[in-house]
Amino acid sequence: MDERVREHAEILVDWSARVEPGDDVVVSVGPEAHELAVAVAEALGERGANLLATYSSGELQRAYLQAHDGEFDEADHELALAREADVYLSLGGGRNTSATADVPGEARNAYREARQDIREARYDTRWVSTVHPTRSLAQQATMAYEEYQEFAYGAIIRDWESLAAEMDRVKEILDAGSEVRLVSGDTDLTMSIADRTAVNSAASVAYDSHNLPSGEVFTAPAETEGEVVFDVPMTIRGESVRGVRLEFADGEVVDYGASEGEDVIGDVLETDDGARRLGELGIGMNRDIDRYTDNILFDEKMGDTVHLALGRAYDACLPEGESGTASAVHVDLITDVSEDSRLEVDGEVIQRNGRFRWE
Repeated sequence: MDERVREHAEILVDWSARVEPGDDVVVSVGPEAHELAVAVAEALGERGANLLATYSSGELQRAYLQAHDGEFDEADHELALAREADVYLSLGGGRNTSATADVPGEARNAYREARQDIREARYDTRWVSTVHPTRSLAQQATMAYEEYQEFAYGAIIRDWESLAAEMDRVKEILDAGSEVRLVSGDTDLTMSIADRTAVNSAASVAYDSHNLPSGEVFTAPAETEGEVVFDVPMTIRGESVRGVRLEFADGEVVDYGASEGEDVIGDVLETDDGARRLGELGIGMNRDIDRYTDNILFDEKMGDTVHLALGRAYDACLPEGESGTASAVHVDLITDVSEDSRLEVDGEVIQRNGRFRWE
């Protein structure tokens, strides 16, 4: 086994999920993540945790959704499993990144809505999502497989404590701020962040961070006004999406467009009322992620980018007792801020052309 696979597993178990002896751990394994799953199982065994592995496949989900009548019952058996778990680890790695591309949007939305309680139960665990570098992901990133492995492990196997200290500077500014303004090209957007708590997303549940790799600082905006253009190409629900434009008034999307994949954005916005509001403002700070890969787990963390998510807000950003945007979706969209751009907090520029004021 490649030693980097074991390092990946150890970071996931120890730094990210903080697994302890006796923890009940559910590990969801993608079809091509077998090698990482073996390393994770070994690490969990060494630490005295209890392992239950499940299988997660895009092809399997496609077959189920295509055959179903669209009236989904609540999956109480899966809900019980999520509620009993202490830790939930998702090891992504599929054969085909577009496996569910031809599933109708109505079926996707109905399925997600029926599983809302399951997602909430998982969010109550020490959950972490990661991916095993696969040939399908390398192909999606237009990279050779070996090149993609070097890229992925460079972003995952790194000094997380050092990055956490750097990102804390941005967190402090956002925590003290009331309004954020993003200006770049055709984008001019303002958002309230008053009384919000930013998350220093350093790839560990100890930081309220649940992705590996990570490397972003994010918060939950409100009262969004203006227009934003997302120039980073993405795959959403198995379909290519480019050149997305959103216009906000009174906190909601009132108009939208895209040069490619406009129907996909429309389906997302029609999921529920919360899908028309922002649930996240994130600032990418992992500069070991230095290129677009068409994979949101990596791309939203890239330095010199800002991303906004339609839909669900994370409770960690909200004052106690306050509920933010509630939705069955959380769909991230990314814009490059490396040129002709600035990010302001309460009128003060904290980042210009991708560089922070202290850089």
